[in-house]
Amino acid sequence: MLRLLIWGILAAVLAACDNDASEQRPISATQIEAWFHTGQAGERQVIQDQVARFNRLNSDVQVKLTLIPEHSYNAQIQAAAIAGDLPDILEFDGPYLYNYIWQGHLQSLDKLLSTALKADLLPSIIKQGSYRGHLYAIGSFDSGLGLYARRSKLQQARVRIPSSPAKAWTADEFKVVLQALAKSDDDGAVLDLKLNYSGEWFTYAFSPIIQSAGGDLIERQKYRTAVGVLNSPAALAAMTQLQSWLQSGYVDANVDDAAFITGRVALSWVGHWEFSRYSEAVGDDLVLLPLPDFGQGSRTGQGSWVWGMTATGQRAQDAARFLQFLLQSEEVLAMANANGAVPASRSAIAQSKLYRADGPLSLFVEQLTGGYAVPRPQTPAYPVITSAFQKAFLDIRNGGNVQAALDKATAIIDQDIADNKGYK
Repeated sequence: MLRLLIWGILAAVLAACDNDASEQRPISATQIEAWFHTGQAGERQVIQDQVARFNRLNSDVQVKLTLIPEHSYNAQIQAAAIAGDLPDILEFDGPYLYNYIWQGHLQSLDKLLSTALKADLLPSIIKQGSYRGHLYAIGSFDSGLGLYARRSKLQQARVRIPSSPAKAWTADEFKVVLQALAKSDDDGAVLDLKLNYSGEWFTYAFSPIIQSAGGDLIERQKYRTAVGVLNSPAALAAMTQLQSWLQSGYVDANVDDAAFITGRVALSWVGHWEFSRYSEAVGDDLVLLPLPDFGQGSRTGQGSWVWGMTATGQRAQDAARFLQFLLQSEEVLAMANANGAVPASRSAIAQSKLYRADGPLSLFVEQLTGGYAVPRPQTPAYPVITSAFQKAFLDIRNGGNVQAALDKATAIIDQDIADNKGYK
């Protein structure tokens, strides 16, 4: 009898404990699935830390992060779209944005992000992420392109050192600079164009000289044709001048990616990502300059990886909270410090030792805010546009006829647009 009484008391206690536990147990949180490219080790660590911080601060919304290999990222997005298995929120390389919108993979962010947040972002971030009057993507960082130089070499050659994009060397002046530098160089190769890179680099790095000359990759009113734009006299003149640098022996092949840091060249045409390595090698002798002006003002590429929300995602408001978190100044700086890129917001830039007004990389901010940066064409045809231009660049680099290379690229682009009925 006593044993039964004891068991009864224990059962009552356990039942009470269960009731207390159920009352204290938190309501199930909404789970947001996010994809991120593997990228640099530093970027991976930052995004993992950011997800952990967000999850700690938000008990009702939890982010599940999946890292996708960069080399197969687009293929996996396309496969997931076909299977109806896209995540709620997606990071992807900016050049794919407009094609993803056209395919119906993304939803507008217009009403999901605060006005104050959007006002704090660089205009280049908004411009890159917009399509046909709506905002579809935002990034926590942007990019910069310029000329790194050894100041002492320029002074030795007695050439002018440009202080801003508005005072960039003209194309003719740049040729004189190359000639002057070559006179005191053992092999005459004084310029690094990062020819050891491949793919999108060629479009990002060298289409700005066409735009600086008054041409472009495609007309930007209706995005219907590249005829008379990519193969225009302006584009021909710019690419012919680039080819002349190669044929004159001014360009280092740079197969070891060490042309600038070892002192083989005085100039390196590259982006923000090389600052850390170059600064360590060159020290105070390092100076950052704008790209040459080919007639219509210095121009630079811009854009990078961005975030968007998938059209199939059913938790847009919750996903927007995560995006707003990533765009807080401290989070923007965390990612920018990891990859060296330009912080996406004015508030973050003001706190950045590299990019603030007196920072060594302030030129990149000036270019992004001053109208010198050109977004890649905002059309679903961009993947074909960049592929065609890359092929044209390789032909030109290898000594091919410049006009023929540009005409061929133009034909490929226009055929794709026709095949897709204008991407309407």
